[in-house]
Amino acid sequence: MVEVSWSAKANSFHAAHAGPPLVLPNAWDVASAAVVAAAGVKAVATSSAGVSWSQGYRDGERIPRAVMAAAVRRIAQAVDLPVTADVEAGYGPDPADVAATVTAILEAGAVGINLEDSRAPGGPLFGVRTQCARIEAARRTASAEGCPGLFVNARIDVHLFGIGDPAGRSDEVVRRARAYADAGADGIFVPGLIDLDALRTLTSATSLPINVGAMPEGPTVAEFAAAGVRRISLGSWLAQTAMATALHTARDALTHGTFDRVAGALEFGTMNAFLPENHDIAVPAST
Repeated sequence: MVEVSWSAKANSFHAAHAGPPLVLPNAWDVASAAVVAAAGVKAVATSSAGVSWSQGYRDGERIPRAVMAAAVRRIAQAVDLPVTADVEAGYGPDPADVAATVTAILEAGAVGINLEDSRAPGGPLFGVRTQCARIEAARRTASAEGCPGLFVNARIDVHLFGIGDPAGRSDEVVRRARAYADAGADGIFVPGLIDLDALRTLTSATSLPINVGAMPEGPTVAEFAAAGVRRISLGSWLAQTAMATALHTARDALTHGTFDRVAGALEFGTMNAFLPENHDIAVPAST
């Protein structure tokens, strides 16, 4: 594996938002990161849910910050690509909590974060001023750590959790996007928003790259691109799909005595070759 500097990865990650949509099938451990890297991604993004599940925790900041960061470190050490980490709402409500999380993520080797504006899964949301202070803390911490190129992807959960009057959600997203940009965000993530007309309005209202979440039977990459979207995340879908395959295969074996589902499995030697040869990847903390 060729060593690539943090700053080179950060520059590459920023540049990847300038062209066609950056498609990110989110990983959750070294093996899944190696698989998506082999598929040809330009960067590896973690799934907070996938990382949490792989470490035995439910999603929603139940995983300790140190365990999450250790999982991110293993991924960053195993691939030469830029790594961006989903840090949920920053593992605490205060700017100091966000600062501590950013420090841990930078020490892990990641060059980007997703930072939510929801206080808990399902809402409510942080007030705009409060969330701006949290984004400013992330930006300030990254600069203090000598990593001003950290990509801060500010997530707006208005659509995901159905916050407020439906008729006013698009305006609220635009209001928050502009405020978050002023606070130092590098990108805006609006999961739950797949309406192409609303996305055209949003992408014309801010110069920051807009990130959306892929949905089954939702718009295609080409359709999102035509609406001005610059980044598309699969979130926990890849982890959910992998676990669904495991569940259905196990049930077939136990209930029907059949093993047909393994016919489509990735070839053993191919999977083995995806992983790094060295054994120097740090072991995650247990607490």
